[in-house]
Amino acid sequence: MATINFGGVEEQVVTREEFPLEKAREVLANEVIAVIGYGVQGPGQSLNMRDNGFNVIVGQRKGKTYDKAVADGWVPGETLFEIEEALEKGTIICFLLSDAAQIELWPTVKAALKPGKSLYFSHGFGVTYKEKTGIVPPADVDVFLVAPKGSGTSLRRLFVEGKGLNSSFAVYQDASGNARTKAIAMGIGVGSGYLFETDFYKEVTSDLTGERGTLMGAIQGIFAAQYEVLRENGHSPSEAFNETVEELTQSLMPLVAENGMDWMYANCSTTAQRGALDWWKPFHDATKPVFEKLYNSVKSQEQAEISITRNSQSDYREKLEVELAELRESEMWQAGKAVRSLRPERS
Repeated sequence: MATINFGGVEEQVVTREEFPLEKAREVLANEVIAVIGYGVQGPGQSLNMRDNGFNVIVGQRKGKTYDKAVADGWVPGETLFEIEEALEKGTIICFLLSDAAQIELWPTVKAALKPGKSLYFSHGFGVTYKEKTGIVPPADVDVFLVAPKGSGTSLRRLFVEGKGLNSSFAVYQDASGNARTKAIAMGIGVGSGYLFETDFYKEVTSDLTGERGTLMGAIQGIFAAQYEVLRENGHSPSEAFNETVEELTQSLMPLVAENGMDWMYANCSTTAQRGALDWWKPFHDATKPVFEKLYNSVKSQEQAEISITRNSQSDYREKLEVELAELRESEMWQAGKAVRSLRPERS
């Protein structure tokens, strides 16, 4: 492992240099990697591993998602199977269904976990909250996770571009004495940029906080608040959207990704710099209590309970679509649709 200084704190990480793809292939040479679920993470991870030369099969119920797998090149009866058959054939079971679907399918998965097999997750939810989910792996199987820091769509796109998402990895149960090495090999196989070690509890608490915070929930809230203030003060939808969202996503965040926040500031006008430097601390002070409330809600398992209860309801999909439609049909995101249509590469 490589020792890297992260802002004054040294951490050990795994990169492709000390654990190259060839080594990962050697570690997993005799494994049949069965990806169960072809929804969010399943396509990106399975396709990346397949393209990287691993023995991968997919388990998926027949329907639209099954048809998508066929369109992606998975061959029925050869590399694409019903879930039960894939579970039987696989030696590493990649349990990539949604958290709610994992609870429902767990009895079927557990029955297929014969001694010596491995159970792989990309989220620590099911095992961490085992009192709520009932997901308790048998003692004679390895249990580990690799959690790419992004969507399965991004994982695949970056892989195709020759890049990669960073991922965390963790071992929950090491029955074979080789679980950690297998976890790292899987992380390299799915196309990780670098890997950092965590545990199941820390993975799920940081992930739930991030999704509800800056990655998704908070950013939508901040976008909406600024857009509303601009509109209430006479600015047009086009102007409000450009100054709230478009400039950030298309111009400024790529600079942050390239070389940090100070680099982005340095590439803006002195007026913009002054304003940003004056205002970031008031925003910090205003929002930190909300983040503390959020983290405590995650820590207390309140967020897990909400997720399990709501996402297990029979009409969950219908209710979700109503909530997503509220975003999609709002003036701000309708303005965004128009703005996106006017980007030069789309003309």
